[in-house]
Amino acid sequence: MIELDGVPELVDPVMVAAFEGWNDAGDAASTAVAHLDSEWKGEVFAALDAEDYYDFQVNRPTVWLDGGVRKITWPTTRLSVVRVGGDKPRDLVLVRGIEPSMRWRSFCNELLGFAHELGVELVVILGALLGDTPHTRPVPVSGVTSDPDLARTMDLEETKYEGPTGIVGILQEACTHAGVPAVSLWAAVPHYVSQPPNPKATLALLNRLEDLIDLRIPLGELPEDARAWQVGVDQLAAEDSEVAEYVQTLEEARDTAELPEASGEAIAREFERYLRRRDGSGPAAAPGSHATESGDPASYLRDGPGGRARPLRPQRPEPTDGAAGDTPDAAGDAEDSTDGSAGESPGTADSNEPPDSSESSED
Repeated sequence: MIELDGVPELVDPVMVAAFEGWNDAGDAASTAVAHLDSEWKGEVFAALDAEDYYDFQVNRPTVWLDGGVRKITWPTTRLSVVRVGGDKPRDLVLVRGIEPSMRWRSFCNELLGFAHELGVELVVILGALLGDTPHTRPVPVSGVTSDPDLARTMDLEETKYEGPTGIVGILQEACTHAGVPAVSLWAAVPHYVSQPPNPKATLALLNRLEDLIDLRIPLGELPEDARAWQVGVDQLAAEDSEVAEYVQTLEEARDTAELPEASGEAIAREFERYLRRRDGSGPAAAPGSHATESGDPASYLRDGPGGRARPLRPQRPEPTDGAAGDTPDAAGDAEDSTDGSAGESPGTADSNEPPDSSESSED
């Protein structure tokens, strides 16, 4: 039995989770949860025992000085609560940590125990994958679920993915088997500029989350950061004719694939979001932050689809064996960005991907 002393009764709580590592290309998902924690001044109420879930040779603890006293920060997963007021009050339970090294079933059961005790009504897991998507276009975000009824009511894709998965896919299925409604949101990150941070992908995830749970999220400086990020990548691409030509090819493929829906639901959603923000409805942002302990941020970086790494030459990273994790089809080329499947393989997708979305991913 999990006892949560000191945690007040929550209003229509939604659990929002993200994990660094395989499921977090460009640190987009973990940064989104960190942003919510910071803007709404989250209060940490629990941390999972690092000894139970992490290999410290993979995710090493760090030593730091606090007033001359040496302290150790252990890799872990933390839970915090944010109280969101306004006309439609709704509280969030934020889960932010690192993909565990072991005992995934126990890890998920422990998180579900907290969800049960807090009366969580919906679990939303954020992820990001590497894909064949141009940085000059809106970031594709796919929403997937294993629940057919939830797929219909919330206009989501029902996952059909089969293959290797990450903690996002495992937690998604654990929620389904426990009878807890769960959704995974996957942002597609251009594989040729995979280095974190990627504020544009983080912003896209928060916008989609905002629509999903009908809650206005204060964005702070994220929109400006996203514009600055794109300008910077534009400049780097312009210095490399091969990259510039490749980006143009991706743009043409993307525009052709999405032309039919360009004037449909996507525009309607953006207009509705504009109206909400113009009216100023929703809670105001508050400063503050509670960061979770983290491991190696570059562990998931990997070559692009099919091993065709095209990093920008001014900042060519060494690919590693990590991946973006379970994901839906990333923006436009999910199937091409994996080994014959629309799913998870490092740098593309995971076990609960939105099958027909433009980029490969899973939940």
